[in-house]
This record gives sequence, C-alpha cells and structure tokens, in this order.
Amino acid sequence: MTTHNELRLLPWAGPEGKPCYLSTEGGGYLSRLADSTEASQLDVAGELLEHALEVLGDGETDSNELRLLGMDMAESLSEVRRVAISRGHRLPLTDPPACEGADEGPQLPAAAFG
Repeated sequence: MTTHNELRLLPWAGPEGKPCYLSTEGGGYLSRLADSTEASQLDVAGELLEHALEVLGDGETDSNELRLLGMDMAESLSEVRRVAISRGHRLPLTDPPACEGADEGPQLPAAAFG
C-alpha cells in the first residue's frame, strides 16, 4: 500500500483528461520536468492575473474579450489547483496545531442575536 506522499500528481493530464501520477523520491528527469512545468504554470497564472486586472479595470472591454479572459482564467486556475493539490499531498502528515479556545467556537457579540 502506498502512503499519501509516495505518488506525485503531475501537472498535466493523461489520456482523456485523467490525472497522471509519478512514483518517485524526487530528483529524476520526470520530477524535474514536473517541477519546471509547475513553475511555468504558476508564472503564467501571475501574468494572467495582471492582465485580468488591467482588462477588468477598463470599462470599455467588449464581451468577447471578457469571455476569452474568463476561459483563460478558468484554465489557469485549474492548473494552479492541480499544483496546490500535488504539493499538498507531498507534505508530511502532522497533527494540526492546537488553538487556544478552539473548542469554544466563535465569540459573537450579544447584539448579533437581535
């Protein structure tokens, strides 16, 4: 049985859009290629975010350009999400830190209850 961090979710999809996994300790060719691809995807997402802020700040952008921007952003968000999931799965499992007063729940002012 493999543990949660033995398989790496790769930053690209396989046939029919199915996830690809790599069983590795890291440092091999495919690991380096995946690292490079992830870095590139994150860079593109940053550039797209800057572009989106410019486009959305312009009150004269037509609907076709907004639709294209939305599609590009959705694709980029999907890639960034895959990177986050992959990296999260490779983190060591630890117990969450104890928070003082965590069992008490949020404290709301009495005025919040009318």
